[in-house]
Amino acid sequence: MSESPPPPPSWTIGNMANSAMNFLRLPVLASSGLAVVASGILYFKQNEAIYPRSVPADARTNVPSPLQFRIENFEDLQIPTPDGETLHAYFFPQPQGRLKRNLTIIMFHGNAGNIGHRVPIARALQDTLHCNVFMLEYRGYGKSTGTPDEAGLKIDAQAGLDYLRQRADTKDSKMVAYGQSLGGSVAINLVNTNQEHFAGLILENTFLSIRKLIPVLVPPARYLARFCHQTWQSEDWLPQIQKVPILFLSGLKDELVPPSHMTGLFALCQSETKIWRTLANGAHNDSVAEPGYFEHILGFISEEVMDD
Repeated sequence: MSESPPPPPSWTIGNMANSAMNFLRLPVLASSGLAVVASGILYFKQNEAIYPRSVPADARTNVPSPLQFRIENFEDLQIPTPDGETLHAYFFPQPQGRLKRNLTIIMFHGNAGNIGHRVPIARALQDTLHCNVFMLEYRGYGKSTGTPDEAGLKIDAQAGLDYLRQRADTKDSKMVAYGQSLGGSVAINLVNTNQEHFAGLILENTFLSIRKLIPVLVPPARYLARFCHQTWQSEDWLPQIQKVPILFLSGLKDELVPPSHMTGLFALCQSETKIWRTLANGAHNDSVAEPGYFEHILGFISEEVMDD
């Protein structure tokens, strides 16, 4: 039996979101006049607020290797995109000597940090599901080139899927997209545009849209929300997914994305199979550490994806 995965770095659980959203929260303390100015800054600088790729401070230069978590069987990849960027990725092949599933989990991370910070999650998924795990680092994050924006991240997600569909050991694999927070919106869009290639979708603490999230995070900027050009309209894309089974994992103590966003997505979902699971004490960044988290995923994979 393999060792239990080490816990994620403390910043991913305790203060990643706080650090990433400090810029957004400043207007709350301003007077009405300053709030207008701050809201204007939010509009023109929204990419910096939505994609805090330098949180923590060394996130662009220090990408933890799986070796630091005592994982030796992995591939350190550089994947080209059609528009000239190069994406860093980790691929963990199925573990040897265990029950194997013809399954590949594609992980899409949240809006701060890098893939190295999520390696313990990938390891826990692999230990639980006995499958391949592929971690993609968006443009502008970690060791990937470029600058993040909505259009670019959509290209990145498609490039990752195309890469896996060309590999000999994954081209016939059942694909499941797994997204946390912003990564959930990335996953929803990718599955919507590639429904024939996916056997499942897993969403954790994801939002309806950035425009509907702004009034919660930045009340003084609520009147500018309609001008937001990084929209991530999950609520529009999700109802178009008809046949792909979807698992919703909602942390009921999420302090950044109100749980009502997840219940709203679940209500909008038109998939033939949709599964709702709550994590009673799950906050935005530590729902993954809640009891039952990986058991919910295993049940979903076994009953709705693999039929085993």
